[in-house]
Amino acid sequence: MSLGLRSNTEQKGVDKLLTGARYELMPFDSFDDEITYLPDDATIAITTSPQLGIERTVERAEQAAEQGYEVVPHIAARYVTDREHLEEIAHRLTVAGVSEIFVPGGDREEPAGEFESAYDLLSSLDGTEYLFDKVGITGYPEGHSFLDEKTLTDSMAKKEPYATYIVTQLCYDSATVLEWIENIRDRGVDLPVEIGIPGVMKYQRLMDISQKVGVGDSIKFLRKTTGILGFVRQLVSSRGKYKPNELVDGLAPYIDDTTYKIRGIHIYTFNQTADTESWRRDRIQK
Repeated sequence: MSLGLRSNTEQKGVDKLLTGARYELMPFDSFDDEITYLPDDATIAITTSPQLGIERTVERAEQAAEQGYEVVPHIAARYVTDREHLEEIAHRLTVAGVSEIFVPGGDREEPAGEFESAYDLLSSLDGTEYLFDKVGITGYPEGHSFLDEKTLTDSMAKKEPYATYIVTQLCYDSATVLEWIENIRDRGVDLPVEIGIPGVMKYQRLMDISQKVGVGDSIKFLRKTTGILGFVRQLVSSRGKYKPNELVDGLAPYIDDTTYKIRGIHIYTFNQTADTESWRRDRIQK
């Protein structure tokens, strides 16, 4: 295969990933401004905020759905008090036309009610009258800060029958993500995978956020590249902003590989959508 043909083939993979990219937003006051930078047909995932609770997530989902966006609210299990509360949320989302949800456990130290885990909520939802066409669950390519690998593996096995896809936690290294997918395939998990990547933002902000969400190994990867001098050069040449070019390029060749079943990419914007969307459009146009 010629170099030109190879480059063209790889660019097609990049285009496919970025054309169907999803955007994760937090339901803060900046939400109204942030969505104005996104395409009219964008799919927006809306997180559950420890500060604002799940009510704000539902409100933002109703708002964005009314504006014509495809919406995927995070129904974090540890923020839902009981089955009645769950049914109320499901009813409101159904009325709003929401057909897809994402169910993480949630990062509350103590659950708000009877749901300790995503599995608890998913199994309870399964017994209600409310059905969603697509249901996402969480995957951890670099493990979890306080759950061991066996616990994560057992948890995924329990949740898989209720889910239609997996969304991975933030990661900077395509090789790490691909190896993790290979591992879950070996364990018999066959769900499609939506790969979580960071958006465009200042390096220091991204590193601070990453450390808070427990992806320390990714921080090491972000720094290593060509050593500390290479990291400094990246900071200077990028004017201090991280762009996920290498990550997307590393994933692109596998987009149509049936072993990996890459559903697409999930951009953790951290409500920095303007720069991320500008980067996405530039990469597609090249």
